[in-house]
Amino acid sequence: MTVAIRRALLSDFPAVARLLAEMGREAVTPESEGIFRERFARHVQRPEVASLVAEVDGEVVGFCSLEFRERLNRKQREAWIPDLVVTEGQRGQGHGKALLHGAFEVAREAGCYHLTLETGYARKIAHQLYRGVGMVDGGMFMGYELN
Repeated sequence: MTVAIRRALLSDFPAVARLLAEMGREAVTPESEGIFRERFARHVQRPEVASLVAEVDGEVVGFCSLEFRERLNRKQREAWIPDLVVTEGQRGQGHGKALLHGAFEVAREAGCYHLTLETGYARKIAHQLYRGVGMVDGGMFMGYELN
């Protein structure tokens, strides 16, 4: 089974929305589809975004949200992955690794000095993947619910 990594397109919205719901993000409903579709369109069209999808036999099976952000103390931008997901039935087949390597390459081409990935403590299997491609646990992420 060969995986193809490519940039996310507007037409990938339904598949990406399903993947994000698999990892616990808010599922798209008929009431929320319009705003989520519009948000996704803005996302893929932003110049500081280079999100990727993994395809197997023409079906999107993985998504990597990849953004470039400026840091106040660096001349170069930092690459940031807030979301990385492979559909459950396709996990363990190298698709996540392929997405990460694709993101590393795109970030290098964009001149980034570093890539940061957000992950939850409970995603132990994903952490094995991240360590396996050479990533290191470099800190802690903290949040505060405003609503």
